[in-house]
Amino acid sequence: MNGLWRAIAPVAVATLLALLPAPEGLAPHAWLYFAIFAGVIVGLMTEPLPGSVVGLIGLVMVTVFHRFVLFNPEELARPGFNSADAALAFSLSGFSNATVWLIFAAFMFALGYEKSGLGKRIALTLVKAMGHNTLTLGYAVVAAEVLLAPVTPSNTARSGGTIYPIIRNIPELYDSKPDDPSARLIGSYIMWVAVASVAVTSSMFLTSFAPNPLSVAFVRQTTGIEITWLDWFLGFAPVGVPLLLVIPLLTYWFYPPGITRSEKVSQWAASELVLLGRMNTREMIVAGLVSIALFFWIFGGRSVNATTVSLVVVVMMILTRVFSWEDVLKYPSAWNMLTWLATLVALADGLNRVGFVHWFADAVAGQLVGVPAIAAMVILVAVFFFSHYMFASSTAHATAMMPVMLAVGATIPAMPMRAYSLLLCLTLGIMGVISPYGTAPNLIYCGSGYLPSRDFWRLGGIFGLIFFGLLLAVGAPWILLTGR
Repeated sequence: MNGLWRAIAPVAVATLLALLPAPEGLAPHAWLYFAIFAGVIVGLMTEPLPGSVVGLIGLVMVTVFHRFVLFNPEELARPGFNSADAALAFSLSGFSNATVWLIFAAFMFALGYEKSGLGKRIALTLVKAMGHNTLTLGYAVVAAEVLLAPVTPSNTARSGGTIYPIIRNIPELYDSKPDDPSARLIGSYIMWVAVASVAVTSSMFLTSFAPNPLSVAFVRQTTGIEITWLDWFLGFAPVGVPLLLVIPLLTYWFYPPGITRSEKVSQWAASELVLLGRMNTREMIVAGLVSIALFFWIFGGRSVNATTVSLVVVVMMILTRVFSWEDVLKYPSAWNMLTWLATLVALADGLNRVGFVHWFADAVAGQLVGVPAIAAMVILVAVFFFSHYMFASSTAHATAMMPVMLAVGATIPAMPMRAYSLLLCLTLGIMGVISPYGTAPNLIYCGSGYLPSRDFWRLGGIFGLIFFGLLLAVGAPWILLTGR
């Protein structure tokens, strides 16, 4: 029955909105387009089907009913205008988006880490070096996140697929068992450090979280502002670096472990490294290629396209046999993400094309008349951040709200659009900490048996306020001062 309601909800929302009259000032076709878009967003939240399928269904509906939802009467009446071809070109436009292919290529980087074993080696090396007591073990988890994040755009693959399989072995060394009072001995502490650190690293780097490049594409489409890899990193560093330094300590205070020493952990990690053996040729190749990609992402500026660099590295990994083309074809998460983002980019761009974003922005801006630009910026960023309680997907959140929030900001006199746009983007990772469903790795850690739901909600609220407060208190003034 629950599965049936998940399937009915998006259809019901889209149908109900379509039957309502268009609001004053909005064209009927734009309202019908929004009805389809709203149904897609609800579908992404309820997930009766995989997200990529939901997005594809939405695009197909727009393509089929294009005369009613995509074009106004003047466009349809234009001599020689082929609405069917124009609709198909619009629907496929997301698949030619450079940002979508950047994310796909970065997923191939993660495949390289996995196939070569380099990701596992990095995490185990850090645990061996820093696992002598519980607090430094927390810093080992943070350090592993920082090292893997710049080249792993899926925080699920990074945290859930690489870090979690390693740290889940640690608690039982001390009889800290899941779904048991003993969970608090050490397991709960380690799991929460992982949850909090993946949220921060997801905001730290443009290439550390799939919705980040997507949001940059929305900024470019809506405002014409370009945000580079270095702009992103330098904008968040004054917030992210202090947070990463204090997360293990904050967790130690708010969620103290029962065990403070953990000598066995280092011994276990050392034994696992012995089993891995010496660093092999494929690991060296991956390390070298990833370093080259990072160099050009950081210092290439606008002279070297980040997507081109990423695709070159992917080709080099295939040619050097880090992985094969068959491995690429058998990597469903990458192809799923490619389809998902391509459809969402096109659907979100359609809101702007039909005039819905402009209409909504004017309506919201009317409520902020007389509010100083900086105050309005803070209000809008706060709305964007805390509205994440309503979303189980950061990609869906960015797709649904980013273009609208950007358009609202653009209507406010004296709004510092570059700073405002960057602040919106930088919230996407850290907002994931607020709920058990805020980002995909949270579900993995919740399912570990070491983080009861009541503890997660409490800690999520505390850390969410800390993260957001530091973004406003330190990040916003820094971005405004430096003009990032």
